[in-house]
Amino acid sequence: VHVQLLSILYYFVAYTTMSIEPTVAAAAAAAAASSWGVLDTLPYLELFVGFAIVVTFMHLYLDVRQLKAIKLPKPPPVLAEHFDDELYKKTQAYSLDKWWFGFAHGLYSFTENLAILLLRGLPWLWRVSGQVLAHVPAALRPWLLLGADGKVDGRKEEIVHTILFVMLMMGMNLAFELPWSLYSTFVVEQRHGFNKQTLGLFFSDMLKSVLLGALLIPPVVAGITYILQISTPFLALYLWAFMLGLTLFFMTIYPTLIAPLFNKYETLPEGSLRSKIEALAGSLHFPLKKLFKVDGSKRSAHSNAYMYGFWGNKRIVLYDTLLTQCNEEQVVAVLAHELGHWKLRHTHVLFALGQSILLAQFSVFTFIRTCPHLFESFGFGGEGVGYPAFISLVLFQYISSPMDEVIHYLQNLVSRTFEFQADSFAIKMGHGEQLRSALLRLEEENKSTMNVDSLYSAYHYSHPPLAERLKAIDSGVAARGKKAS
Repeated sequence: VHVQLLSILYYFVAYTTMSIEPTVAAAAAAAAASSWGVLDTLPYLELFVGFAIVVTFMHLYLDVRQLKAIKLPKPPPVLAEHFDDELYKKTQAYSLDKWWFGFAHGLYSFTENLAILLLRGLPWLWRVSGQVLAHVPAALRPWLLLGADGKVDGRKEEIVHTILFVMLMMGMNLAFELPWSLYSTFVVEQRHGFNKQTLGLFFSDMLKSVLLGALLIPPVVAGITYILQISTPFLALYLWAFMLGLTLFFMTIYPTLIAPLFNKYETLPEGSLRSKIEALAGSLHFPLKKLFKVDGSKRSAHSNAYMYGFWGNKRIVLYDTLLTQCNEEQVVAVLAHELGHWKLRHTHVLFALGQSILLAQFSVFTFIRTCPHLFESFGFGGEGVGYPAFISLVLFQYISSPMDEVIHYLQNLVSRTFEFQADSFAIKMGHGEQLRSALLRLEEENKSTMNVDSLYSAYHYSHPPLAERLKAIDSGVAARGKKAS
């Protein structure tokens, strides 16, 4: 919902799910190599590079199709009657700027990723983190590295080494991505009137995110590494259970402890809008406990609304931009759509789907996590690096990327289906016409892409394009009218 949450969860998912299996001695790895069969002969790095190139060309093909769609001189017929040429040209210009930025950033990320792997950047970073570990102050060594017998504890050393590796990786990623973030915010978004934040606020947000990451990520890394160090035949279940607990923990603390660090949340004042929202929630038996307005306008002119909370403690948050862009009936219609997701249990299904995928990935991972050739393909196994535990899941994320592409497509397919169902729910609640007008109003204010290539949206979009949603809403409203008559 917020860029801060996304960035924190990005680090959380991308880096904290990588700690696997304690250090495997080279001699033991060599002795076990004969038991791996075909897994110990696959050219893992070459296979990944080949797949990455194929996927990049596939994305390029979809991007070119989308570029052609963006450049069409007129919006889709269902939208043409609602937007004049001037507004369409503004929307088109914004879409083109975002396309070129996304294209350049994607090409850069692809090149950076391959360079890191082919130039053995990961083994180098592991060595550097080891050198940092060697200079731990003497006063901290007993607490960080030594066991009860006064000697270096291999498990504790592994955990600290892993944490240093993660923090260095985060720092490098932050440095590499900072210019892109600045350009996106202060050039692309600024040019089209969406950016509202200052440089001071931008760097303040970044500092808060870094400090939160430095506080939250080390214990997560340590916990996962410890689980792997005491691994059992039920390792996949233990990892999944730990990650499930972490997910629920972060979902709990984010709205009350983290989000207020970045935005100001105020109770929506008494009035007709509040009464209408409470009436809607009551009609659906939605356990609404608090209704907030958040100052999203201090960063962006884009609008949003979301719900959160467990069981009988639900809360709704409305961006102040949404309240200024839409009238009360339109806001209620948007919330009818969102409450449709809750009533139809879409959130539960998506959560269960995500957890099932995570468990399946951990299960597949256990088959290859100590394969020596996997490490050696990416430059590990030599002097100074060995077979570090944390790296096995890092490498697994690379070699499992074909599976990730399929999962990404299927998740978007399910998500788009749920969006249509939530629209249909709002129509059945009698908010179809207002939902339609709200979507058109938000399109006008947010300048979303009007012409969308079908293949591009099928792969990339978690929400249906506006033209498709309006057609479905019109059909639903017409059907409801005939049924009522």
